[in-house]
Amino acid sequence: MSIRHGLLALLERGPRYGSQLRTEFESRTGSTWPLNVGQVYTTLARLERDGLVAPDGEDHAGHTLYAITDHGRAELHDWYERPVDRTNPPRDELSIKLAMAVGAPGVDIRAVIQAQRHATLKAMQDYTRLKAGALAAIESGQSRERDDLAWLLVLEQLIFQTEAEARWLDHSESRLVRLAALGPADPPGPAAATGPATAARPGSATGRTDAPAAGPAATTGTTSPAARTRRG
Repeated sequence: MSIRHGLLALLERGPRYGSQLRTEFESRTGSTWPLNVGQVYTTLARLERDGLVAPDGEDHAGHTLYAITDHGRAELHDWYERPVDRTNPPRDELSIKLAMAVGAPGVDIRAVIQAQRHATLKAMQDYTRLKAGALAAIESGQSRERDDLAWLLVLEQLIFQTEAEARWLDHSESRLVRLAALGPADPPGPAAATGPATAARPGSATGRTDAPAAGPAATTGTTSPAARTRRG
């Protein structure tokens, strides 16, 4: 998450002070990535050092205001136009956990996968309920539409992310079952001792019965869980 560019985007709308920037950042992202005031002021100090923002006097309460500079505005618009770099992907705790669980003594990797799947599907359902609320707020016209629309986009990204995670967990479990059926010399953890490969069980990528429908309607052409929630 680029806090640096997020603050520049807020400052492009006008001068602001530190705690005001924190409040607006969290409002725009639905508090998905909470900030503390120390982070904000540390980032502002670095932006000022780099010539991207400059102090702009004080408000009536004595708060120091910061304004974006022309250099900062150019940096911000370059960020908007530049694709997000994937050459150094962020560390993912779940991927690391499963990688370390493979072959670890005393670890049932399939139990690890099943516990995570349950948590992932619950998170997906929670995000779907929040999405329904954000849509209702926008459609009612009784909300700060800019912030609610931004929050809706964040929620839909989280829904897609958890759907992808659930599919990857199903794939990982199927992979372990297939490898167990081959009888490798060094089986991948306790899962290899659970028996021969079986058909996809309920909850897997081919036979899930408990997962919500995949994807928001706007991108898949199907009715999203949130849309069904609102109609119900």
